Amino acid sequence: MLKIEHLIIKGAGRTLFKRKYIFIAIFLAMVLVLSACSGKDSEADSGTITVSGKEFTEQLIMTHILAEYLKANTDLDVEVEEGLGGSFVVHEALEKGDIDMYVEYTGTGYISVLDKEFEPGTDPDVFYEETKEGYMDEFNIKWLKPLGFNNTYTLAMRSDHAEELGVETFSDLKEYSEDLILGGTPEFHERDDRYDELSEVYGFNFKDNAVLDPDLMYQAVNDGEVDVITAFKTEPKIDEYDLTVLEDDKNFFPPYDAAPVVRQEVLDANPDLEDTINLLAESGVFSDETMSKLNGKVNTEGKKEKDVAIEFLKEHDLID
Repeated sequence: MLKIEHLIIKGAGRTLFKRKYIFIAIFLAMVLVLSACSGKDSEADSGTITVSGKEFTEQLIMTHILAEYLKANTDLDVEVEEGLGGSFVVHEALEKGDIDMYVEYTGTGYISVLDKEFEPGTDPDVFYEETKEGYMDEFNIKWLKPLGFNNTYTLAMRSDHAEELGVETFSDLKEYSEDLILGGTPEFHERDDRYDELSEVYGFNFKDNAVLDPDLMYQAVNDGEVDVITAFKTEPKIDEYDLTVLEDDKNFFPPYDAAPVVRQEVLDANPDLEDTINLLAESGVFSDETMSKLNGKVNTEGKKEKDVAIEFLKEHDLID
């Protein structure tokens, strides 16, 4: 930062000299400030976009899906910042203009970022619109169309057990809950109201509930150590262990519908960009099952996230 020194100048003859150098110093300071403030916007104007995401498998895959799709379908110079951090780190980077877009989840955006309270039973479409409106009002960040998968909490059982009981929805569990053990992650049980609220909404009265490590939870239900678990809908172990995902028919858990979020300045600088990205959602290629399989290609088969992303896009003719 330029520092304008105060000059002690005597005599009227040097007054003009002093003003001249003060004016130059002020002019240079303004140039530096304007240059610093316009740095990211000039990048957007020049056709550069930075795609990022969080640091877990699904986010790494989606970062590369967005990046490779944009490389193939736009003239933008696409940069990738994969695995940038957790929700707050990535959101702050987007808000500051260090990155331009990533995939976020409505539940995270509404509850964690906007700091609003979710009301069980809220329609997912209404939830999305309220999240979208909140981001635009507070951050000038736009939520584009939901991609088609929802990585929320759910309840899951062994498929043979669910079929035996005739259970398809959360409500169906009510009459059997007294004979069943519920297993959940520490995060699920650490919230004092989560288990109580779930039981109240659906009338559950489980025989017992167990706190389980997320990595061991799916194995536990598969082995019959517990009967029901609080799973994540796009977890690849659901397919691996042939589990049945039950329908949250009263919308108790917040939706975590995935959608690209983009700085409005970037969309303004690239008028066709929004429509191009929205074609991904309109293609109908994403679903909970699809993301579960893509996650499994990385976590189970050991493939690299970028390779999985490119293979997926080519399979659906979204890139050449």
